[in-house]
Amino acid sequence: MTFKNIEEKVINSVRITDDEALFLFEHPDLLEIGELAAFVNEKKNGRRVFFNVNRHLNHTNICVNRCQFCAFSKNGDEAGAYTYDLAEIRRRAEDALAQGATEIHIVGGLHPDLPFEFYLGMLRTVKDVSPTLHLKAFTVVEIDYLAGLAGLSIAETLHELKGAGLGSLPGGGAEILTKEVRDKLCPEKISGERWLEIMEKVHGAGLRSNATMLYGHVESYAHRVDHMRRLRELQDRTGGFQVFIPLAFQSENNPLGHLKNKLSGGVDDLKTLAIARIYLDNFANIKAYWVMVGEKIAQVSLAFGVNDLDGTVVEEKIGHDAGAASPQALSRDGIIDLIRKGGKIPVERDTLYNEIRTY
Repeated sequence: MTFKNIEEKVINSVRITDDEALFLFEHPDLLEIGELAAFVNEKKNGRRVFFNVNRHLNHTNICVNRCQFCAFSKNGDEAGAYTYDLAEIRRRAEDALAQGATEIHIVGGLHPDLPFEFYLGMLRTVKDVSPTLHLKAFTVVEIDYLAGLAGLSIAETLHELKGAGLGSLPGGGAEILTKEVRDKLCPEKISGERWLEIMEKVHGAGLRSNATMLYGHVESYAHRVDHMRRLRELQDRTGGFQVFIPLAFQSENNPLGHLKNKLSGGVDDLKTLAIARIYLDNFANIKAYWVMVGEKIAQVSLAFGVNDLDGTVVEEKIGHDAGAASPQALSRDGIIDLIRKGGKIPVERDTLYNEIRTY
């Protein structure tokens, strides 16, 4: 196997294998990989790069789980624990609307005491502020937990949530889908197989979603490839994933802090994004989440196959609690400037990738 062999396959639109993806992870020439990823992206998206105006709303950090990588979760009696009531959620939604947001991104802890009705009320409250606000809410892990709270099947739970205003899912909770890694990272969390099973039902219910991968901790390159293979196979069946988002592990304030010297650097971040673009041939979009990789790496990634930079975000807690050094928000003008200076064309989108305006 050589890089040239893989390059010829990709240029001829032939799907690469897991072994070839692993070869790329171990390949020393980052620029070769980046150039190939840029070729793939140019065919799909030209020079256009998406962003949106959104607002994160992490409604509670009280959680029954204790994932090893998480610095966000708290016990109810712990310092810093919080839960927003519906009045506070309304206030934040109104503030987001005033700032021109088209999306509210809602994820939080698995609260032991909040009833299912609270979550329906939260969605209805945001929709009451404005029916134009798209609700991208709840990880698959939260969906599984809410179904248990409600005593409903996954299909029934999704039906109720859609009725209250749920529009799509953010795709979190996937971490690394392989059992041996998941047992070390998040043994209390649902299995990788359960994550995929529920996500297939999400897509079957007519909801689109994102897909994520948490990397740079205890996993190997082979685990990353296995994770992407499972996503690619599900996408072949459903076509319900909108975008793939590799999330760089942040090491502060969590039990895996001892891995600080093993964290992904800029080269690994760029290589992971580029290989995702090459391997995930059935995904239209690859996102560099600037909150996790930082603004400069996110900008450079636009030359490595990336065509989405997420959005304005505003008050992201989960990554920052774990040590993300990025700002809490970027303005619309700031993102546009970032994209332009990367030699690309900024395109504002809504959550479902409908184009709002090209700058």
